[in-house]
Amino acid sequence: MVLIEVKWVTKAYYTSRRKDRARIVLDNVSMNFHDNEFVCLIGPSGCGKTTLLNLIAGFERPTVGEVLYKGRKVTSPSPERGVVFQEYSLFPWMSVLDNVRFALNTMDLSSDRKDDIARNALAMVNLTEFADQRPNLLSGGMKQRVAVARLLAMDPDVWLMDEPFSSLDEQTRKKLDSDILNIWRIKGKTIVFVTHNVDEALHLATRIVLFSESPGRVIKEWKVARDMPRTPESPEMVALKKEITDAMPACACADVRPIEIME
Repeated sequence: MVLIEVKWVTKAYYTSRRKDRARIVLDNVSMNFHDNEFVCLIGPSGCGKTTLLNLIAGFERPTVGEVLYKGRKVTSPSPERGVVFQEYSLFPWMSVLDNVRFALNTMDLSSDRKDDIARNALAMVNLTEFADQRPNLLSGGMKQRVAVARLLAMDPDVWLMDEPFSSLDEQTRKKLDSDILNIWRIKGKTIVFVTHNVDEALHLATRIVLFSESPGRVIKEWKVARDMPRTPESPEMVALKKEITDAMPACACADVRPIEIME
């Protein structure tokens, strides 16, 4: 089942006050995301991967084209599409439990029910004993676990994850990658995950999408069989990694040209 349709999307930003020229970030991108997929977006910095997440989330609107969620045009954020950012995005004055609970504020639930949901979410990321702590007492990896727990509490159909573990050390990142993979297998959500790390994409994804240098266009996609061995030494992984790295562009150059901008 197709959940998200990206149809002929171009995204541009003005580069002059006269609004007669724009920097093209995404150029004529079309792709679909299906139910229970784990899609990793890879490509050079500045090629529009984060911009695409923002368009799917409803934080921004395309300059040209449209994004559809379950056949409906995306024009604003929705609890059906949750986001984990690169930054920890936690409220420092709130406890860990209250940070997770905050995601439930708009839901018509009793206080006890919100507590139960938040505590269950913390249990899934192994943070039960830290529920009453403040974020400043947590490590970077633990802070991102709180962000993941908040998404678990919201229970959106689609998880949009923008390099969530890029600032963490390698050991912590690998552990959190495995945790996310286990949660995805249990919950059956659709995950769109931005990363610059090919090994991370190979470990997580059922589909890998490679973007060109700016302006971002889809160069190539690879499907990764769910039963394929995910150890770095496996012949399948070695061959696929070589194919992906050979296809990756070497540079990023912004494209500035006239374009009609929709107000």
